Amino acid sequence: MTPDLSSPSRHKFHEDVFAILIGTTLVALGIALYGHAQLTTGSTAGLALLVQYATGIPFGWVFFAINLPFYILAVLRMGWPFALKTMVSVALVSWMATQIPAWVQISHIEPLFAALVGGGLMGLGILSLFRHKASVGGINILALYLQENFGIRAGYFQLGVDAVILVAAFFILPLDRVVYSILGALVLNLIIALNHRPGRYVGFS
Repeated sequence: MTPDLSSPSRHKFHEDVFAILIGTTLVALGIALYGHAQLTTGSTAGLALLVQYATGIPFGWVFFAINLPFYILAVLRMGWPFALKTMVSVALVSWMATQIPAWVQISHIEPLFAALVGGGLMGLGILSLFRHKASVGGINILALYLQENFGIRAGYFQLGVDAVILVAAFFILPLDRVVYSILGALVLNLIIALNHRPGRYVGFS
């Protein structure tokens, strides 16, 4: 008998755990590629990268600290399960993004490749987290809240916020790195906008 794929099915606990591990690994790997190529992205991750470039403070510490205020919105508006999974996801990304350069040695990477592949990896990772009621904090939390309560597409909202952060990058990064970063942000947000919308995926946590 063919299963009814249109009927929503609840994710099991181990499925949520697996999705969070895979999603955070993909996001952290994309951030590691961006860090090596001196690129940035949007949301709190992009802000943390810019702070790292400007001050030398490691990405993981900045990323973790920036996300702390957004946990209040996560608890009040999205519920404790979402908030707890997001806290775990942010902690994992913060840790792995710091460790990956020690695990994987990259002697050279073309900025365009890093932008497109890194943006794709982060987009797929965030999509995996979104579908299991988690996020990597910050603007992701606000984007999910707006989509679920007001019907505003998460990907398009993030694209607007990311544009503001990328404008700030002009004051810190060379012009070519900002252009590559914009291309990567487009890839990341298009993945979310095209795949994270009502009716596209029926599983839930």
